[in-house]
Amino acid sequence: MLGTPSIRLELTVGEVARRSGVPVSALHFYEAEGLIRSRRSAGNQRRFPRGILRRVAIIKVAQRAGVSLKEIKEALAQLPQDRLPTPEDWAQMSASWRDALDIRIRNLTAIRDQLTTCIGCGCLSLSVCPLRNPGDQLGLTGSGARLIETP
Repeated sequence: MLGTPSIRLELTVGEVARRSGVPVSALHFYEAEGLIRSRRSAGNQRRFPRGILRRVAIIKVAQRAGVSLKEIKEALAQLPQDRLPTPEDWAQMSASWRDALDIRIRNLTAIRDQLTTCIGCGCLSLSVCPLRNPGDQLGLTGSGARLIETP
């Protein structure tokens, strides 16, 4: 048919960047980290299957939600490389991240709620500050400067 555009099965890295809104450098990084895959053409240029656009979209949405690249990679590794991720795939991946995100939200909410009272007092006391030294945990381990990180 005249005037019917042909649909190529593969995209160049530039086409993926334009269509996904993700810089070429980020696509190279995702590939180096094992999040996406390409094949090399006879001229040694990257060629991506069209389904890569959905994978890149999943990566970007998951990152925006605070999911680590390690977690994203683990989830994508469960999917076959030769087909588009489906809505069912997305439902399964997002459900697996929900509990961790809920914990992060609770932790951030607690920190946010303590910020005003702690910093608002002006003292930043190392013995009573609920943000810097909750329950004077640092004092129990001896004198000197210490940093406490909560997972």
